[in-house]
Amino acid sequence: MLLELLLAASTLLPSHGTVRTDSLWSSALGVTKHYLVYLPPSYATDTSRRYPVAYYLHGYSGDETNWVKLGHLDATMDSLIAAGGPEFIVVMPDGDNSWYTTWNSMGDYSACKRDMTRKEPASTFCVPWPHYDDYVARDLVHHVDSVYRTMPDRDHRAIAGLSMGGFGAVDLALQYPEVWSAAASHSGTLQLMYAGPHPYAGHDVYASNLEQLRQSMGDVWPSLEQALGKDTAAWRSRDPLTRVERLRDTHPALMPALYFDVGTQDPWVDENRAFDAGLTALHVPHEYHEYPGAHTWPYWSEHVAQSLAWIGKRFEHPTRDN
Repeated sequence: MLLELLLAASTLLPSHGTVRTDSLWSSALGVTKHYLVYLPPSYATDTSRRYPVAYYLHGYSGDETNWVKLGHLDATMDSLIAAGGPEFIVVMPDGDNSWYTTWNSMGDYSACKRDMTRKEPASTFCVPWPHYDDYVARDLVHHVDSVYRTMPDRDHRAIAGLSMGGFGAVDLALQYPEVWSAAASHSGTLQLMYAGPHPYAGHDVYASNLEQLRQSMGDVWPSLEQALGKDTAAWRSRDPLTRVERLRDTHPALMPALYFDVGTQDPWVDENRAFDAGLTALHVPHEYHEYPGAHTWPYWSEHVAQSLAWIGKRFEHPTRDN
């Protein structure tokens, strides 16, 4: 009887996953970067199994710890798995205030290191080569696939994020469609050049000069100006809807599945409505939701389950429509 109990106990899976901190050297940035990784409950015991991977990006002024400390992503994953959802790895990298793109200028690395007013130390924030898109899409993905037991293919790789990270997730998936098959955004700034009207009324007006961009971006303008520059053409080239049109015309079979949501009290709600309308006009399948809430962690922690569950279904059925 005791032997039977011991054998039964040995087959039980842990009730929760584990979160660990790891790091990699990024040749795209020229520095070492840290990230958090959530490993599902069976990872430690089923050592022959490989897992899909979702990458979750933090927002402006955030860091790699946000999704766990403030968004409780690990607890949400545990609950979804306990309810019968699929197990997968979640990687949460440090993206600084980068907008997850290659900057339009190199920036001033020395000045960044001398800045004593910033809360985050220079050692984890300043980079000599701000190629943040290649850092995530190339360096980080290659590193994770080499260190963890992943399923290293497009169908089993997704990316998501909030606010700045929501923009980054959608933009990266469209820029590197051979890397990710799906992208999800919570409260993302998905139409960078949208200038009105407010509230959204279906007849979009887009910024045509730098002053209009500055007015529409508000507090995040300094970081966007550094990342995207002062040329509206450079902004337009990185605009998610521009990337959608380009990918639709060149490699439509690689169009990633798209999910995005936003709070009805969020300052970026009109930009999300414009993105939804733009995708609809282009006949690009997507899933869009609005929920009560603002641009806050209570909203993101409440709704991260939606994107995780949506990604899990994509992993289980990679060829399904949105």
